[in-house]
Amino acid sequence: MRVVYMGTPDFAVPALVRLREEGYEIPYVVTQPDAVRNRGKKISFSPVKEKALELGIEVLQPEKIKKNEEFLEKIRDAAPDVIVVAAYGKLLPESILNLPPKGCVNIHGSLLPRHRGASPIQASIAAGDEETGVTIMYMEKGLDTGNMIAKASTPIDRKTGSQLHDELAVMGAELLVDTLPKLDEITAEEQDDSLSTYAPMITKQDGHIDFESSPVTVERKIRAYDPWPGSFAYIGDKMYKIWKAEVVSEKTLEEGGTVIREGKDYLDIACGGEILRITEIQAPGKKRVSTGEFLRGNTIEIGTVLR
Repeated sequence: MRVVYMGTPDFAVPALVRLREEGYEIPYVVTQPDAVRNRGKKISFSPVKEKALELGIEVLQPEKIKKNEEFLEKIRDAAPDVIVVAAYGKLLPESILNLPPKGCVNIHGSLLPRHRGASPIQASIAAGDEETGVTIMYMEKGLDTGNMIAKASTPIDRKTGSQLHDELAVMGAELLVDTLPKLDEITAEEQDDSLSTYAPMITKQDGHIDFESSPVTVERKIRAYDPWPGSFAYIGDKMYKIWKAEVVSEKTLEEGGTVIREGKDYLDIACGGEILRITEIQAPGKKRVSTGEFLRGNTIEIGTVLR
C-alpha cells in the first residue's frame, strides 16, 4: 500500500516510524515549512522532517495547500492508496481529501466526538476526564467531524500533558498500522455531533493561574499544561512556574493566591476558598525543582499574594 504521510510535531513521529517498519511505500512526507528560531539565526526542522530525512523519505513543505496546483500534481503523481495525517497543522482542501482511493485518515488524540480541535490531550486532562485515547477517522471538510474507523483508550489518572502525549503518540501509531490493512473491511461509525466538545488551540496566556478557581480545576490545568505553556503566577513582576501541585481539602477565608503555610517540601496557597499545595516550582531564570529544594535557597513570606 502506498501512503503519503502528513504530520509536523513529535506526536506524529511514531506513526511515521511504524509505517516504515511495516513496509509501506511512502513516496512523500508532507510537513510544515521550516521555522526560524533565535531571531533569525537558526533554521529549525519539524520533528517529522527530521525523522523523514533520517529514513530517507522525500519531504514536501508547501507554504499553502489550497489552490496549490504544483503540490497537488506531485501528490497525484505519487498515486497514494491512502493519505495518513497526524497533527499536520492545516485543514486539507477537497482536492486532496478526494484524491486517494482509500481516503484520507487522521490520527486524533482523543476519543471522538469529545475534544475535537487543536488541543485534545490537554483538554481531556483539564476537563477531568477519567479516560482518553486515540481515534483513527476519515477526514472530511469539517474539523475532526469524519466517520470513526477505530479507537483505543487509556486511563488518565494523574498523567501530565507530556506523559499523555507520548503515550497517545505510540498508541496512535500502533492503532494505525493495525487498522490500515482492514480499511476495506471496517464499517466506519458516524460521530454523534450532540456529544462533541471543542478543544481550541492553547495560548501562552492560558497558563496564567486563576487562584479564584477551585484547586481541583487549577491542579488539572497544571498537569495539562506541562510542558507547554506551563502554569504560572506572578509575585510582583517576577513570574514563577508551578509544575506540580496537590489539592488539600481544607477551607480558608484568605484571598486566592495568598501563601498561607510553608512546610518542609511544600507551599500552601489559598485557592478558591480551599488550598492548593505546591510541590514543584520554578523561579525566574532557574530550573524546575521540588518545592523543598526551592525553599532551601529561597524565601516566600507567609501572606505573599501570587497573582
